[in-house]
Amino acid sequence: MLQSGDHPSYPQKIALIGNHLPRQCGIATFTTDLLASMARENPKGECWAVVMNDMPAGYRYPAQVRFEINQRVLAEYRLAADFLNTNRVDVVCLQHEFGIFGGENGAYIMDLLGNLRMPVITTLHTVLQSPSPGQLAVMKRIASLSDRLVIMSRHARSILQQVYKVPPSKIALIHHGIPDVPFVDPNYYKDQYGVEGRKVILTFGLISPGKGIETMIDALPAIVARHPETVYMVLGATHPHVKREQGESYRLSLQRRANDLGIGDHLLFHNRFVSLGELCEFLGAADIYVTPYLNQEQIVSGTLAYALGSGKATIATPYWYAKEMLAKGRGRLVPFHDPNAMATQVNDLLDHEVERHAMRKRAYTFCRKMIWKEVARRYLALCNEVKAERARSPRPVFRARTVDMAPRELPQPKLDHIIRLSDDVGMLQHATYIVPNRDHGYCTDDNARALIAVLMACEMIPGSDVAADLACTYLGFLQHAFNEETGRFRNFMGYDRRWLEEVGSEDSHGRAIWGLGEAVALAESADIRHAARGVFEKALPFLTTCRFPRTWAFALVGMHAYLRRYSGDSEVRRIREILADRLFRAHRKNATRTWPWIQDQLTYANGKIAQALILSGRCMHNNEMLEAGLQSLAWLMKIQTDPKGHFVPVGNHGWYPKDGTKARFDQQPIEALDMIEACREAHETTCDPQWVTHAQCCMEWFLGRNDLNTPLYDHKSGGCCDGLNADGPNRNQGAESTLACFLSMLHLNRMRCNQIAVEAQEKEPMHPREVADHVS
Repeated sequence: MLQSGDHPSYPQKIALIGNHLPRQCGIATFTTDLLASMARENPKGECWAVVMNDMPAGYRYPAQVRFEINQRVLAEYRLAADFLNTNRVDVVCLQHEFGIFGGENGAYIMDLLGNLRMPVITTLHTVLQSPSPGQLAVMKRIASLSDRLVIMSRHARSILQQVYKVPPSKIALIHHGIPDVPFVDPNYYKDQYGVEGRKVILTFGLISPGKGIETMIDALPAIVARHPETVYMVLGATHPHVKREQGESYRLSLQRRANDLGIGDHLLFHNRFVSLGELCEFLGAADIYVTPYLNQEQIVSGTLAYALGSGKATIATPYWYAKEMLAKGRGRLVPFHDPNAMATQVNDLLDHEVERHAMRKRAYTFCRKMIWKEVARRYLALCNEVKAERARSPRPVFRARTVDMAPRELPQPKLDHIIRLSDDVGMLQHATYIVPNRDHGYCTDDNARALIAVLMACEMIPGSDVAADLACTYLGFLQHAFNEETGRFRNFMGYDRRWLEEVGSEDSHGRAIWGLGEAVALAESADIRHAARGVFEKALPFLTTCRFPRTWAFALVGMHAYLRRYSGDSEVRRIREILADRLFRAHRKNATRTWPWIQDQLTYANGKIAQALILSGRCMHNNEMLEAGLQSLAWLMKIQTDPKGHFVPVGNHGWYPKDGTKARFDQQPIEALDMIEACREAHETTCDPQWVTHAQCCMEWFLGRNDLNTPLYDHKSGGCCDGLNADGPNRNQGAESTLACFLSMLHLNRMRCNQIAVEAQEKEPMHPREVADHVS
């Protein structure tokens, strides 16, 4: 039996993965409180945190934060796994919320979990009843990698079992923790906030449109008419991500709303992120707590838990967590978006003081089992449980990832040389070594590629604000390049800002369409998206008169990207069908078993042809077209792979004529990029991991696995040599080569993320003939 002052024997090292204060978000508050409580209950052990950063500089964390991950950098997740393994952590406790991890649907976190040796407990802060296919796959994989899934409401259990097929034995219910505060009279704290003698309604938490505060403001006139001493207090800073994108526009709209309704003097905003102690005092001063959230699928709410644990009479909309927590008279529910019902319930509680205080007591008593001390003990006991289970039934022995097993780590993409080559006009074409060469001016081709590159970078690498600014510059160049009189893009501009031609090549038109279509698909900013769409639509008509297959291919890739955003645009779909049919007819006319290609010579941008056929075949449900693209790509990879296993693109000095000799040099970076993009499309279509291997081979060409064993990528500048010649690399780091390498890194990162998601779905690679049925 434990004596007074003794503690159970808990694991020696426990690491929590999530966010941590001073980062301002609900997950950070939860992780901080849970970690501190577990440390108090386990004084002989170690409890520390691995945290996700949403900005490159990170935060000024306390000592218990031992490792930081830039959430957008996939490589750092595996480094974190290595850190946890080498520190011999006993149990890891992951705080899961889709939005705090990098990759599509937060898939990067699976690369961390999949490389851990110790048991994993995952606390689910979101459990979606109707997940997207990607969210479903990620959640299923997390469930398979976790020894336990902790939920904070009973409703989450049924969703996990029915939707995600998680066995009941793997699910543990541990309530959201709350501070241990006394049951006090609200009047005790009111003088501290200048509301003595008034009835206080409180809402707190990070402010964002989904909180539904406008519903409560709309209810205030009816409440004030009956209880003129009422004041509505909104406590909390605007959510940092909302503030970054929208400033204080939501809060200002609420203030205007209150003034228009004539109840501005009954509304108080405390626009700051408060400490736990101050929060408890604000809660203490409230007579009624309100959570008018707008989303039914809210499976947990820390603010509601805190309010009930403080003994507040509470009114909420019927989101899942509120329906469960406010049952049996612990609070009241009102319909979503219904200020009249809200006013009725508030007035009723203010009218009936005895019932209000009885509700407070029921809530306070129910929540005693949720104080952080009890919650920490439950987590520690669960840590013991999963550790003992692993000891009884070990998982397969962890194997170190040798060079053959693990993909080569990619450099972290850098914007440095892209910025160096850019000015207020656009991106310069050429450089002498790393120095921008102004003699050759600018071109549409490079600015179209640069637009794609920086928009991809916005969501994948640090410095996204700089990337967004650059996107405006490159898009502005494309707008200016389009000649409304001819309906064509000009391509070359001198450094003096004078166009060197009235009409550019067909290929430059196709590349511009490609860049604009990708901008429509990638841009988070509606302003950038609409500006790109405007030029895109004006440039479309010329495509039907274009004669060259590569122009069709560039344009098709751009149109498919555009249709990811605006799938119902029938004119784009019509032109896509025309160009895809032309490309496929060219393939059928010329391809043979030994030369499955559209022409009798391999020249440039070969991967783009295969990519366009794969994309078109998949999206247009044309199995023959899809198979033609996959066969062409497999053939391209075969003839461009040396017997030693490295990538050898067709050289510019002579190309590769049918029945002729393939030119070995001048090898161009753009060929590696086009192959990587095509391999990515093939992988997303078929789920076959061979395409990731092929793309990795092309990427390694930049890094030194090539004919001369010489790297073309410059780690210091972030630039790339302009080509590989027989006597060595061309040391000039121009725009095309730098963008090709930069985009290759971004695409390969995305492929690895997609591969994680494919592994999560435990799918076998599909034969091309199965793909169209799968897509439809």
